[in-house]
Amino acid sequence: MNRLLRISFPSLLLAAMLASGIAHAQLSVEIVGAGANRIPVAVADFPGERIVSQALTSVIRTDLDRSGLFRMIDAGGNAIPESASIAYGDWKSRGADAVAVGQVFPGADGRFETRFRLFDTQKQAQLGTGALAHSSSQLRSTGHRIADFIYEKLTGEPGVFSTRIAYVVKSVGRFELQIADADGGNAQTAFASSEPIISPTWAPDGNRIAYVSFQTKKPVIYVHDLAAGRRHVAANFKGSNSAPAWSPDGRRLAVVLTKDGNSQLYLVNADGSGITRLASSAGIDTEPNFSPDGNYIYFTSDRGGSPQIYRIPAGGGDVQRVTFEGSYNTSPRISPDGKSMAYVARNSGRFQLAVMDLASKQTQILTDSSKDESPSFAPNGRMILYATEIGGRGVLAAVSSDGRVKLRLPSAAGDVREPAWGPFAK
Repeated sequence: MNRLLRISFPSLLLAAMLASGIAHAQLSVEIVGAGANRIPVAVADFPGERIVSQALTSVIRTDLDRSGLFRMIDAGGNAIPESASIAYGDWKSRGADAVAVGQVFPGADGRFETRFRLFDTQKQAQLGTGALAHSSSQLRSTGHRIADFIYEKLTGEPGVFSTRIAYVVKSVGRFELQIADADGGNAQTAFASSEPIISPTWAPDGNRIAYVSFQTKKPVIYVHDLAAGRRHVAANFKGSNSAPAWSPDGRRLAVVLTKDGNSQLYLVNADGSGITRLASSAGIDTEPNFSPDGNYIYFTSDRGGSPQIYRIPAGGGDVQRVTFEGSYNTSPRISPDGKSMAYVARNSGRFQLAVMDLASKQTQILTDSSKDESPSFAPNGRMILYATEIGGRGVLAAVSSDGRVKLRLPSAAGDVREPAWGPFAK
């Protein structure tokens, strides 16, 4: 059963979420599929303080490898100073089209500066250089930023290794909203409750998350300031308050309320003021999602008899149906470039992640699992994060928007749901 109707029908939602107890576990990454024509890249060992250098290069190599776009070439244990000349022929003979070198320099205040350069071995040219100051506690974030630099220089699009993801972990009698690096590492609990937490969604500024908490024994929408550790109520009307979605300017939320009857779409300012009804139907309207330009809100409705995806102008107006293939399509999420839509489709009795080209209406099933839910695009549009179920418990997975690269982020034990990929780091 898709997450959309779990929100609309709390008994189904709670049955799914409360079914199994879990223990906390660090998320890890497993590549279960890979794309063709990967770029062969070597990352040489960085000279400098050994533990710091090893930690940095490990993060960089792992990031690039798990993207599915690069084939990592063994650097042979060579530690090459950042200022050294590059032996292009040697690296070409190893099969590397590009090589990254760097060096960690200690600072007087206990901090470090890491300098790095990237070279094209085929053109025998430097592609770019950079320097980052950091502490020993910032090794992961520094490694992610260097990996993003390499990714962008070699692909022409921004990397997302420095971005963050949010998700909900259920343990015995406890729900936690966790924030982690895009690879699942460095997980931190932003909010915990003995009652369910669902539908986290990132504000465009990356500093706030809206979510639904059942802490007061009913679904209420909160906006949580991550840096300050404070939250405020955005919607607490009679009945259910659910499915928040941020407008691209971060000023408003599209929400689903039952205060006037069935689940219907409303707009509310992020501070909880200015509630406005967006649409009316005799059915259930839910799971709103803004288009990146802010002109439309896509949503799921059973107004035609079965769950399908529709869109409405963000200021209200005529509703247009978007999906026609199949009898069950839910959870629309529009890509950052506005050209495609990820959603969950029922396909031969299985709930699978699909993507539609919005111009041509061509669709593609991206997964081979059977209980997919909660798709969320990476901010560069390359990958789609989603939740699925394996062995009766929830895990996170990701697939490239063309279906060629698949990742799994399983926990050693536990139930992980409701993923949301955050925006680019500011």
